[in-house]
Amino acid sequence: MTTLLAMALPAAAAEPVNVAADDFTIDQNNNNATFTGNVTITRTGLKLWADKVVVVYGSGGQSDIDGLTATGNVRIKTDSQDATGAKATFDPDTLILRLSGNVTVVNAQGKLNGPELTINLKTNSSVFKGNAGGRVTGVFTPQ
Repeated sequence: MTTLLAMALPAAAAEPVNVAADDFTIDQNNNNATFTGNVTITRTGLKLWADKVVVVYGSGGQSDIDGLTATGNVRIKTDSQDATGAKATFDPDTLILRLSGNVTVVNAQGKLNGPELTINLKTNSSVFKGNAGGRVTGVFTPQ
């Protein structure tokens, strides 16, 4: 699951990221860029789709990314897996990705469903959380 946001890993920092959307707005006063409508973000081995993506940048300008939030029909696909949910947030300082809202992850090992998935890219660990009335379920495929 740690390949879900490979675009954020330092080793791939020099690699270009391609973004396409119906609309794009930069708010210099609030240091953010908003992409809306059929948003796709691609990088080698990774593709993200969402209805809306807001990128917050720091004092270093638009290449100094402080965080990313994708909402609405979020899908993150890598060469080895496909994840969907209602919302994704990514913090490049902590290297933590959260996918929430009826999350489904499908890969060669099987399929997992749950309300929220947190991936720590620093520690290479993932936690699927259930909530009140919501459980984590899975189907695992023998190799």
